[in-house]
Amino acid sequence: MNASALPALLARIHLPDMALVRQRLENETLDDVPRTVAEEAARIGLERCVRPGQSVAIAVGSRGIDRLAHVARSLCDLFRGLGARPFIVSAMGSHGGATSEGQTRVLADLGISELTMDTPLRIGLGTVRLGDSDLGMPVLVDAQAAEADHLVVVNRIKAHTKFKAPVESGLMKMLAVGLGNDEGARLLHGLAPVHGMYALIDAAARVILERGNLLCGVGLVENGLGRLHTLRLLPPNEIPEQEPRLLALAKRLAPKLPFDELDVLVVDEIGKDVSGTGMDTNVTGRNRDILGDFTSTPCIKRIFVRDLSPGTTGNALGIGFADVTTDRVARAMDREKTAINALTGLSPEKAALPLHLPTDRLALAATIHTLGAVSPEELRMVRIKNTKYLELLLVSSALLDHSTTSLEILHPPRGMDFIGEDLAPFPELNG
Repeated sequence: MNASALPALLARIHLPDMALVRQRLENETLDDVPRTVAEEAARIGLERCVRPGQSVAIAVGSRGIDRLAHVARSLCDLFRGLGARPFIVSAMGSHGGATSEGQTRVLADLGISELTMDTPLRIGLGTVRLGDSDLGMPVLVDAQAAEADHLVVVNRIKAHTKFKAPVESGLMKMLAVGLGNDEGARLLHGLAPVHGMYALIDAAARVILERGNLLCGVGLVENGLGRLHTLRLLPPNEIPEQEPRLLALAKRLAPKLPFDELDVLVVDEIGKDVSGTGMDTNVTGRNRDILGDFTSTPCIKRIFVRDLSPGTTGNALGIGFADVTTDRVARAMDREKTAINALTGLSPEKAALPLHLPTDRLALAATIHTLGAVSPEELRMVRIKNTKYLELLLVSSALLDHSTTSLEILHPPRGMDFIGEDLAPFPELNG
């Protein structure tokens, strides 16, 4: 079908009026990062473990974590204050195109560079074999991290998008997957269909905890607004016991859509800085993987993705979870970077490009068209900025009849705002 036929086909589709609402989410925030880092270091007696002149590798991943650069800089300053020699390594598996240059750029986009940290960056893809896990898998660790006198890993603890277990996304996963660079990540993901992700992560991480040079893990938990809520320094022997407790806290605080069933979800942006799968499957309830097809609430009939986030730098992993997208996404997609990430995770379905159309208006009309005969007054539609920030929502009139007390209506339903043929930018919260 040529492009000129699309407007005629979709002209009969009428868009619903949308109201702007605000969710009441957990908003307690950790205020003083350097002070908290110092207090946690004193609590676990870190000064007794580090001698002047020793090297400390601080491993940082690729996620867009609130104040990650602030946390990393506070750790660098802490170890310099103890007379040690800190440096930064990456622990992000195949992200950044699985190149040193790409991973250096990812860190820079997160605010982590030699200039901002006042600390050397040693970003490489080489690994050393620390041993074998109980499942017979070689356990690989970044070579430069392994050569340091001490290793510190920093990561956010949250629900994983691929599996449910006592430990999901956090310190144990960073040790087992991220710290193994591209080679280690590929190895572990390749065995996941046989053993399962959790079993492999647990077995590999315990080898590093027992035999490696890990000084501590820095576990971060964010509140419902995506801001830093909790920061804990955990020595190796405490990580297996304490990380599940932090995961339970993270799940309790995590934002969710306040509806169990939707006809359409409009997502303004997806990206690796938002979620490992571009859009968090714990929010959308939609997941497909070689380990199984997982569907949970909310039940969403159609998902329309408008764009990629600037921080994802072209990595469009997760676009395969959408039903419709825009030509804009197709143009911005870095095919090689997305393919490397998808192949490492054995997830080609997450990189599959859905139907894409020239404008938001056409793409949204096409999305609604595929629902069948649904009137604008009955259509249950939500628009979000991304799956990480869910305080503000645009919701159709039909959903207001089912709204909960956690929703505050900021403006009543009105026609959708367009600039030309594309949706106007997502509203910002004033004050």
